[in-house]
Amino acid sequence: KKDWIAIICTDTTLSEEEIIKRYGYRWNIEVYFKTCKQYLKYTKECQSTSFDSLTAHLAIANVRYMMLSVFQRANTDHRSLGELFYLYVQEVAEITFDHSMRLIMIAFLSTVKEFFALTDAQMAGFVQQFINNLPNYLKSPLEVCAEQLSAA
Repeated sequence: KKDWIAIICTDTTLSEEEIIKRYGYRWNIEVYFKTCKQYLKYTKECQSTSFDSLTAHLAIANVRYMMLSVFQRANTDHRSLGELFYLYVQEVAEITFDHSMRLIMIAFLSTVKEFFALTDAQMAGFVQQFINNLPNYLKSPLEVCAEQLSAA
C-alpha cells in the first residue's frame, strides 16, 4: 500500500501548492474526456471526415455534458457525474442529430414568432431568408426541417 504520490513538474518556479492545483485540473480534464468518450459517444456517434461535422458533433456532446453538469449542481444529490451520465445516457442516445436540429428550430422559430409578433406569411419569409443565408451544406437539411415545421 502506498501512502504517497509522486507528482513531477519540469517548471521549477512553481510552488508545491501550484503544482498540486494544476495536477487537480489535469485530473478533472481526464475524467471529463473519459466520461464523454464512455457515455456521450465522443468517438462513436459521428463517423464523418468533415471538419465541420466533427466540430458540430463535439459541440453537441459538450452541450450534453454541460446540461448534465448543471442538472447535477442544481440538485444537491451526492451522485457522481458518471452515475448521472449512466442514468441519462439512454435518453440522450435516442436523440439523433436531425431530431436535435428540429427541436432547436422549433424553439428558435416559435421564439422569433412570439417575440416579434409575426404573421405566418412574415414567418415564412423570415425562415426562407434565414435558410438562404446559410452555407450550402446546411441549406438542404434545414429546408426539409422548415417544411416539416410549417406542415405541423
